[in-house]
Amino acid sequence: MLPFQNDAITFGILMIVLALIFYTASDKRFKTFYRFVPPLLLCYFVPALLRWPLGLITAEGNQLYFVASRYLLPASLILLCLNIDFKGIFNLGPKALIMFLTATLGIIIGGPIALLLVSYVFPGLLSNTPPDELWRGFSTIAGSWIGGGANQTAMKEIFQVDDNLFGSMIVIDVVVANIWMGFLLYGASISDKIDRWLKADNSAVVELQERVSAYSKKIARKPTTTDTFVLMAVAFGGVGLSHLLADLITPFMEQYRTALEHAGLHALLNRFFWLIVIATTLGMLMALTRARQLEGVGASRWGGVFIYILVATIGMKMELDKIGNHLNLFAVGLIWMAIHVALLMLIAKLIRAPFFFVAVGSQANVGGAASAPVVASAFNPALAPVGALMAVLGYALGTYGALVCAKLMQWVVGT
Repeated sequence: MLPFQNDAITFGILMIVLALIFYTASDKRFKTFYRFVPPLLLCYFVPALLRWPLGLITAEGNQLYFVASRYLLPASLILLCLNIDFKGIFNLGPKALIMFLTATLGIIIGGPIALLLVSYVFPGLLSNTPPDELWRGFSTIAGSWIGGGANQTAMKEIFQVDDNLFGSMIVIDVVVANIWMGFLLYGASISDKIDRWLKADNSAVVELQERVSAYSKKIARKPTTTDTFVLMAVAFGGVGLSHLLADLITPFMEQYRTALEHAGLHALLNRFFWLIVIATTLGMLMALTRARQLEGVGASRWGGVFIYILVATIGMKMELDKIGNHLNLFAVGLIWMAIHVALLMLIAKLIRAPFFFVAVGSQANVGGAASAPVVASAFNPALAPVGALMAVLGYALGTYGALVCAKLMQWVVGT
């Protein structure tokens, strides 16, 4: 009977887990525990533990992540963007962009450096994989970690990566990226301490949080049933419109597939890319209208609920039991990520950038549109749109950055 195959049962288990996490987080008896372990981190790892080693649930044939990422994620982006403070985001300054580009550079140079280190220090680890397959396979991880799934698939097609090797790379991609995301979620809970170590001026981030919080309190009121339905209409009406426009735009772009692929703009052929871009755009446009007052009846709270459900479904997909497989290639992935992180922290230290910029800049590359808003909202729900905007930029750079990284890795392995 186990693991449960029924999506309704799995969803029920995830909702019970989320309720228990937030119920205990509000209980004073668990105050010390949650001082070190943030609730969002548990929302991510507990479902992973339910999959393995407990074996209660499975992601195989499960549609929950698809529903959460295609319906709840765009709905949450719309709701969270309703409260967006454009002046506050503009005041975040150039450090946000610098850290994003640093994260991209860390992925581009991290791959070849990691391959070089492993080849010289532990040459036996890579002996079972032909050099020509090695750099081609890792090019797909570069595509994923700079852009997203569309860029990853583009690298597979461009370099004709073997399906079995591609499967191994996906496991390395997901496990290593998810481990780093776990650290980022924990880091969000101690960001003040990290900012002090970085000697960072996070006043712009704090000011944005306070401005949004003050506005929310100013317009807050007890929601009626009508208010809730209007809120859901805005959220899921926007989701429906986003899907409609994505369905129209994607086939239109297909007419120019050859030219777009030649230009490296594979993301423009991806329906999910357009879904996220349109939902974010709709939310930002409505933030300029009276719809912004829906924050007073809980727009960001509902957006946060949808984000937490998405986090649980992401955690459910994490294959902790696969970490022991392909350990030789995992070494490259882990060193690669370590280089990415080291470069980020070095530049953040030099320019005194807040840890928020480090976390969101990294996740906008490594995690993309599905998880960058999650990490941003771990600092404050009002900051989720910043993650979404950066992730869209990652899609644009994904193929170009991955191609440069692939060529550097090819040079390293000497093929």
